[in-house]
Amino acid sequence: MKKVVFSGIQPSGVIHIGNYLGAIQRWVRLQHETFNYFCIVDLHAITVRQDPKALHANTINLAKTYLAAGLDPQHCVLFIQSHVKEHTELAWLLGTLTYMGELSRMTQFKDKSGSKGENVGVGLFTYPTLMAADILLYRAQLVPVGEDQKQHIELTRDLAIRFNNAFGEAFVVPEPLIGQVGARIMSLGDPTRKMSKSDPRPAHYIALSDSPDVIRKKINRAVTDSGSDILYSEEKPAVSNLLTIYHLMSGIPIPELEERYRGVGYAQFKRDLADVTIEHLRPFQERYEGLDDAEVMRILREGASRARAVADQTVRQVKERMGIVVE
Repeated sequence: MKKVVFSGIQPSGVIHIGNYLGAIQRWVRLQHETFNYFCIVDLHAITVRQDPKALHANTINLAKTYLAAGLDPQHCVLFIQSHVKEHTELAWLLGTLTYMGELSRMTQFKDKSGSKGENVGVGLFTYPTLMAADILLYRAQLVPVGEDQKQHIELTRDLAIRFNNAFGEAFVVPEPLIGQVGARIMSLGDPTRKMSKSDPRPAHYIALSDSPDVIRKKINRAVTDSGSDILYSEEKPAVSNLLTIYHLMSGIPIPELEERYRGVGYAQFKRDLADVTIEHLRPFQERYEGLDDAEVMRILREGASRARAVADQTVRQVKERMGIVVE
């Protein structure tokens, strides 16, 4: 029997190659091996203030990105989080079992709340409980995440175990599926930081919609390390990041790339990386442009209907276990 997988991306900015190589391409490979729920987590996006028009457009664009990248509605359930009301309902139920101390220790909350103090939004604080609900609703066994989300999966596991111990078996305890090479594509301008959709500096990421000329300029301007050797090393984080991108775009192993560019220098390496990136993204961009918004919405509605059928059963069982009268 195939294992169940859940994962999602926020529609909170421009989708870039970090999302594509680190998450979406991985999902494309998984969809034939597992039973998959791939979500557009718009309720997570609004934990930070969003422009309504941009959020609407980004949500549709992300759905088109999923499809253009190769996710097949015949092999996975694609839907928008807010179209399945059970996500928020289960989040509330789980919130009654979540401790303030657990949420306040979350590193992502600390990073995003910064110096806001008491002015930080409650939604940002309770974000991990909603994420736990997303996963537990579908009895997911595997959750593809980056290293930065591992702490949230640990909370999800704790909540599942806590509920099962208190009220009886209702949840599967999920395992994180953490990628190796390419799980974290770093910023082109600062290789110590992850490439981010919310980065206000477009030169620091390659958007999936970038034209060939823009891609060439961004890669040409990408920061490099001291010395001209092209090596994958902790001492050379910028070059290591570019080598990772090259490897994932071309399929050429990193040791082979190191050998190929021994003594060549950064300029030629960057030109070749730009060519490889442009050619890799070309079919994706063509498929993306060919997608019809009405057809995309039909796929999302159908996916939400399939997701609701499972989510409703889970919430009913949880309520019954807790003693809540089910209508």
